[in-house]
Amino acid sequence: MRTTKILKLGSITIGGGHPFVLIAGPCVIESKVNAMAIAQQLKAITRKLKVPFIFKASYDKANRTSIESFRGPGLRDGLKVLKEIKVKLGVPVLSDVHSIEEIDDAAEVLDILQIPAFLCRQTNLLVKAAQTGKIVNVKKGQFLAPWDMKSVVKKIEHAGGKKILLTERGVSFGYNNLVTDFRALDVMRQTGYPVIFDATHSVQQPGGLGHASGGMSEYIPLLSRCAVAAGCDGIFLETHPNPSKALSDGPNMIPLNKLESLLKSLIAIDKVVKNRR
Repeated sequence: MRTTKILKLGSITIGGGHPFVLIAGPCVIESKVNAMAIAQQLKAITRKLKVPFIFKASYDKANRTSIESFRGPGLRDGLKVLKEIKVKLGVPVLSDVHSIEEIDDAAEVLDILQIPAFLCRQTNLLVKAAQTGKIVNVKKGQFLAPWDMKSVVKKIEHAGGKKILLTERGVSFGYNNLVTDFRALDVMRQTGYPVIFDATHSVQQPGGLGHASGGMSEYIPLLSRCAVAAGCDGIFLETHPNPSKALSDGPNMIPLNKLESLLKSLIAIDKVVKNRR
């Protein structure tokens, strides 16, 4: 297993053979009450299991299949919700940024700026995010080979960014389907930076329902175990108390009541792979 650079985020250590970090939350902020409730449950679970935890929720889902799909509260109101979660619960927060105009405001609240997969080659966006000095998590586009992420890393480094996470989220496999090549985790780790595995978007079926994306959430545990066995530095999971009622990406989210048992199995695998007692 290759070791990577170590990134520090408060008391959380990412990479370098340390225990995996969990990035988790709902796909989108549906309401302040909903987001806070999920964040509270996630904190309770991860504190009990001693899993480093970063809360994730999008303030805007700019990439939706349908013009009628729910996008979220937007930048200003969404950041207010994330700031309240960050302050009240004492957890780091992550969300997607979609344009350079969003970044300054987002960086005032977010601990990690996430570059969506479809925007991972947008040079201006990568450069602006790097210049904030925040950790930048770049999702590998479904259309890229893992070795193509070296160029993405160089763009961020050229702008002075040294705090980089790379996230694997599957690659296009024919129409409306994705497949995961676990070699990609090792290939991207060769950049020297920690690698995260997005287990929920990897089971997504983009546009699979015609009017919306589908998903095969039953495979989330399997892919998560495979990724941890491959030595990944973190797991990204979107979760919801009732995925069938979620306003975005419900078919590829894990039910919140199934998360704790999955994490227990991942912890056991992680200890073996990273030679920890």
